[in-house]
Amino acid sequence: MSKKHVSLNKVYIVYGFVLLFGLAIVFRILFVQVTEGDTLRAKAKECQVKTFSLEASRGNILASDGTLMSVSVPRYNIFVDLFCPKKKLYKKKRDSLALCLSQLYSNRSKSYFLRMFRRALADSNRYLVLKKNVSYMEMKKIKSFPILRKGKYKGGLIVKKKNSRIRPYQNLALRTIGYYRQDTIAVGIEGAFSKYLRGVNGAVIKRKIGHGDWMEVSDDPLREAKNGMDVQTTIDVNVQDVAEETLYDQLYKEKAYEGCAILMEVKTGFIKAIANLRWDPKLEDYRESYNMAIGERIEPGSTFKLASIIVALEDGKVDMNQVVDIENGKTTFFKHKMRDSHFGGEREITLRTAFEKSSNVGISKVINHSYKDEPEAFIEGLEKLGLTEPLGINLLGEPKPDIPGPDDKKRWSGLSLPWMSIGYGLSLTPLQMLSLYNAVANDGKLMKPQFVQKILHNGEVVESYEPVVLRDRICSSETLDTVRSLLEGVVLRGTGRNLASPFYSIAGKTGTAQIAKGGKYNKVNYNASFVGYFPANNPRYSCIVVVANPSAGRIYGSSVAGPVFKGMADKIYALDIDFNESPQHVDDMHIPYKNGACITDLKEVFLASGVDIDTSSCNTNYVYLKGKENKALFLPRVIKDGIMPNLIGMGARDAVYILRKNGLIVEVEGKGDISYQSVLPGKRIKKGQNVKLKLST
Repeated sequence: MSKKHVSLNKVYIVYGFVLLFGLAIVFRILFVQVTEGDTLRAKAKECQVKTFSLEASRGNILASDGTLMSVSVPRYNIFVDLFCPKKKLYKKKRDSLALCLSQLYSNRSKSYFLRMFRRALADSNRYLVLKKNVSYMEMKKIKSFPILRKGKYKGGLIVKKKNSRIRPYQNLALRTIGYYRQDTIAVGIEGAFSKYLRGVNGAVIKRKIGHGDWMEVSDDPLREAKNGMDVQTTIDVNVQDVAEETLYDQLYKEKAYEGCAILMEVKTGFIKAIANLRWDPKLEDYRESYNMAIGERIEPGSTFKLASIIVALEDGKVDMNQVVDIENGKTTFFKHKMRDSHFGGEREITLRTAFEKSSNVGISKVINHSYKDEPEAFIEGLEKLGLTEPLGINLLGEPKPDIPGPDDKKRWSGLSLPWMSIGYGLSLTPLQMLSLYNAVANDGKLMKPQFVQKILHNGEVVESYEPVVLRDRICSSETLDTVRSLLEGVVLRGTGRNLASPFYSIAGKTGTAQIAKGGKYNKVNYNASFVGYFPANNPRYSCIVVVANPSAGRIYGSSVAGPVFKGMADKIYALDIDFNESPQHVDDMHIPYKNGACITDLKEVFLASGVDIDTSSCNTNYVYLKGKENKALFLPRVIKDGIMPNLIGMGARDAVYILRKNGLIVEVEGKGDISYQSVLPGKRIKKGQNVKLKLST
């Protein structure tokens, strides 16, 4: 075969291979178009057209009067595409742009912005962050500046809108109002009511137009965004401001670590103010970084004595006039010493005085004697008060009260009952402790504390939160009358005397509790507290104040926490024109305890006040008082000859008359009502015997 034919064969072979390859390509193209064309065309379209989320505006959080406390407002991030403006325009107008920016932001000079532009160009940073988080008015001004007024494609201006959460009152009720971070964290009302506040995002279709930019295909979104609803809280802005300011000043004064204050409306359980402040060493100032009032369990100390007395009264274990040997303010339980802070040199006092003057020894001895053989009955009594379970508030973070029982073998011992009776060996949150006192003020009804009263959409009420009664009655009416008089006595004659007001009455209890460090108590770390309600005979508000670790020298609840309580109450009295102590019906009011008064004098007082009296059950010269069926009921007070009567709470004039009538020599010290008598009730007396009486002030 000639060389020519060999060459032609090779050409034909190569040509054949090329032809086959070409046919394979054509076949593959046709195959793809027929079998995968629709799918690939859809993918290509996706690269050019996308669905973007249209952010819904988060709803507002309002105070009880509608004042804005947390609101969503549009904010803008401003960028500049430095490659868009023509070089000639940039060189000509950059000085003017820098000057305008320096005039808008006076803390930055013209040269600062010029350096910013030069540095970005030198580093080949096409997109320069000009300013973040600017307001709408700032954004409008920036859009009018040289170069940038040319818009996006000629001036390089890029504006990114976002919704931002701001607080008109800044840190007011910070932890209670809470905060929200996109899909990561939400606390307080922002978190608990997020399902109402967040709204529903919409959708919008955009087409890619180059340089990574997208433009909306239509003015009408694919799906409209539904903005969130508004949440109206129970917080009173004015009272909240007073609570925080008063607490702040007191924490600074006492050099304390942290503190909280809560004000609750007695009848509804609505929280009107809640303040939480803790020392921040980095800021060297107090800030609301933790919700102590809701989330922190503490040993309540003497404020828990109210619960102990209620349980014992309900079980018929005690009488407030019974005598207790306080052993000069010192006693021992299983080789562990217990001391009184306010007593020394006294042996026997009444249980009433033990409560009013906060005798640890007196209360613990009585409770231990009453329940040492049946401690489970004491715990059952606390359960009836609602103290062993959470309140079920609608904010996150409330722990269960920590109250161990006899079945807890690891924690229960012979020391548990006496120490528990005075508020040690158990722990509750300040809000849980306040709820008990609020129930006493509210005729025994235990209310659920609430922070929100309405959900609103476009101004219309979508949902209302009515007051919730957790327990209709925590104890009997008789017990309520007794403990109310005790709480009033604390302020009139006891450890809270410094809190008494000439304008309205206060009922409450002081508390001073050592804080355990490393499992041991010391005489350095304390929680000081005061909890109560006002006005005492027609309660409208209950309040608790806790100050942790005061280090300026004072530790007692009356002097450390009490001033915050008093400051809040005084402010409410000054601002609230409806604040008064005039009850509508005698049977609705609590008549202060009178351990005997002359019937003739009392008749004159009540008749002059226009109050009906009922003397049908009385045939003695001295009487007790009780409100019943819209009348003041006079009950007989029997004074036996030769037997020392109980004079605690009686007026000095009546007491002296009774004793002198029995031939006793009386020495009186102080003013007010009888708070101490040297001869105990029930003791035999004889003519010529000396008796010393101490009055409340």
